Amino acid sequence: MNTQLLAPLTTTGVGGPADAFVRADTEERITAAVAAADAAGEELLIVAGGSNLVIDDAGYPGTVLQIANRGVAIGKELSDGRIRVDIAAGHPWDDAVAQTLAAGLSGLEALSGIPGSAGATPVQNVGAYGSEVAHTLLEAKVYERATGTTTHFGNAGLGFGYRDSLLKRTTANGSPQYVVLSVAFALQRRADSAPIRYAELARSLGVAAGERADAAAVRATVLALRASKGMVLDAADRDTYSTGSFFTNPIVPAAVLDSLPAGAPNFPVDTPGLVKLSAAWLIDKAGFAKGFGLEGTAGEALAGGRAALSTKHTLAITNRGHASSADVLAIARAVRAGVLERFGIELHNEPLLIGCAL
Repeated sequence: MNTQLLAPLTTTGVGGPADAFVRADTEERITAAVAAADAAGEELLIVAGGSNLVIDDAGYPGTVLQIANRGVAIGKELSDGRIRVDIAAGHPWDDAVAQTLAAGLSGLEALSGIPGSAGATPVQNVGAYGSEVAHTLLEAKVYERATGTTTHFGNAGLGFGYRDSLLKRTTANGSPQYVVLSVAFALQRRADSAPIRYAELARSLGVAAGERADAAAVRATVLALRASKGMVLDAADRDTYSTGSFFTNPIVPAAVLDSLPAGAPNFPVDTPGLVKLSAAWLIDKAGFAKGFGLEGTAGEALAGGRAALSTKHTLAITNRGHASSADVLAIARAVRAGVLERFGIELHNEPLLIGCAL
């Protein structure tokens, strides 16, 4: 074990030191590290890609375990004709997506470019461009800390919701009850994509919503769209030093639309009587433009220009260089308060806030 500054392990680049740090690159080492921390009564924080964490500058008063196992295994054909693909929890997610497409499998292409590890994807039920992990996930292999045993959760058992799952609901301050060791997906062996569910993506591909397109073309288009919004990691671009979307799109009673301006973007959800709104639209219309918080903007005083909304997308709160966790949260609080005041809608953070709060 050794101390480790946590900021370099996150995509936002904030976070103080860990009391103890362990990097584990096999399932056996992961479970052993978790068991050792639990036996010692230590607090435990799990880190992999670090794309969904904002860690306080005071650091973490316990053990930080970095999940670093790797591997993508294209498996057998299932009874329904789909192909099983097993991915180690610590494997970089976008690389796993690229490998499945190279193997002639489709189903994950719309989730291209999302930073972080494969094991984190079912926790948040990661989604983008009309696709989400719940659509193709077969099962997750996990270490259950309460019993010290390894078990499997199938898709239904994970209780997926919008950016939510049983895994997330049983996680407290970044410390999960169930530590993901690997995930398995069931994908189609075909050259075209899953049906395109997202209007912007369909327009960019020149197809109608619900139609399929070449899977490789979908990946390339998604990567381009994400890059245009600063949502693909680029060490030379400060707009990508973020957790991606800081706020989830709010799901509200449909009656709320009556109090919003005409034309407010809204999308159907599975629950009758509810609709999903665009957090980015709410933020912008509440007066927080792209780049809010930069030098020369109205929000500069909040964080001295060190943290700001992305210049490409209002949903991302970025570290412009030398930002603290307090700087990032100052921007987030201002945006959340402004949207609440303007529309009466409270935004909720998507990343986990470790040792800090809005």
